[in-house]
Amino acid sequence: MSVSDSVSGPAADAAAVSFPTGWCATDLGSLRPCAYTYEVYPLESLPPLEAAHLGDGFDWLGGAGGPRSAHAEHLATMERELAEAGLSLPEGFAAFYGSEHLSRAFDEVSVTACWSHLSGPLPSPAEEGARLVRFLRDQQDCVIWYLYLRPSGEAFVVFSHLELESAGWWAEGEPTEEVRAAVASSLMRCADTFEEFAYRFVVENELWMRANSAGAESPLAPRLQEYADHYACAAS
Repeated sequence: MSVSDSVSGPAADAAAVSFPTGWCATDLGSLRPCAYTYEVYPLESLPPLEAAHLGDGFDWLGGAGGPRSAHAEHLATMERELAEAGLSLPEGFAAFYGSEHLSRAFDEVSVTACWSHLSGPLPSPAEEGARLVRFLRDQQDCVIWYLYLRPSGEAFVVFSHLELESAGWWAEGEPTEEVRAAVASSLMRCADTFEEFAYRFVVENELWMRANSAGAESPLAPRLQEYADHYACAAS
């Protein structure tokens, strides 16, 4: 069932909403071609991830310790706003963007010039009580990623080609059902947790740089080799 089929108004049953899924990314050299800047790949085609890579401490990136980031005050304000709505940020998301060095990870590694840009909580066009938090956007807004927060406590990552904060679909009174459904149908679920998204995004961009670097002959880092092996096996 698609989002556009399931949305029936502000009181839509959260349990009835099922977002389409996919992973929006660029190529991985010969391992995974891409006809354009981005394509949407089936989630089942992606390499499985080990549980050790999905902890909210981000040990594989050096951990969440060290100086606080410039996002700290914004995160505190966001937490207060979400608390008023009965929601909260996942610990991993707060730790990532609260850490100076972690909060720069996406920006530093992105080969398509994506950059971190946190919004405040944005009303969901699909479910009453849910909120979205924009955290990453392509330089030309071809794709924008959001943390999706449900009243049940579930938190996952979606992407859209729409910039929901400035789109104004929710800012001027109650939107029409047509507008609500159109905006909701732009959302695709790409990762069950923020930690999963972070790992895939960083590893894929690192792998792209190796795959597209002339003269890169040194062995791949283990996490890159594991990811590449999946595609090599699938092609054999």
